[in-house]
Amino acid sequence: MKGSIKTGVSFGLTSGIITTVGLMVGLNAGTGLKLAVIGGILTVAIADAFSDALGIHMAEEASKRNSHAYIWEATIATFLTKFIVASSFIIPFLIWEMGGAILAGLIWGAFLLIAFNYVLAKKRGDNPFMVVAEHVLIAVIVVVISHFVGHWVGVWFG
Repeated sequence: MKGSIKTGVSFGLTSGIITTVGLMVGLNAGTGLKLAVIGGILTVAIADAFSDALGIHMAEEASKRNSHAYIWEATIATFLTKFIVASSFIIPFLIWEMGGAILAGLIWGAFLLIAFNYVLAKKRGDNPFMVVAEHVLIAVIVVVISHFVGHWVGVWFG
C-alpha cells in the first residue's frame, strides 16, 4: 500500500473509531435519545471526516516533504476511511434499542481498534500487546471522559 494511503487510512480509521465511540457514549449519557446519537454519528461521518481530511492535507502541505499527488491521496484516503468507519456505527442503532446499540458500537470499535493495531504492530515488528494496550487505554479514557461530560451536560443543561 502506498504511503499516502497508509497515512490516510491510519488517521481516518483511528479518528473514526475514537471520535464516534466517544460521541455515542457522551450523547447517550447526556440525552438518552437514539435520534441524537444517530445525528451525531452522521455529523462525525460528514463534517469531522472533511475536517480531518483538511487537517491531514494542511499538515502534509506544511511539512513540504511530499508531492502534490501524495497530499491529495492522503487527503482522500482520510476522508473516505473516516466517513466509512464512522458511518458503520449507525448500523447497531438501526437494529437494536439504545443499550444494545451502544454496547454493539463499543464492541465494534474495540474490534476495529484492536485488529488495526495488531496488524500495524506485527508489520513494524513491535510487541502487539503493548501497541494494542496503549491505544485501547486511550480509547477507554476517551469513552469514560465522554460519558461523564455527557452526563454532566444532561444534568446541568437538560
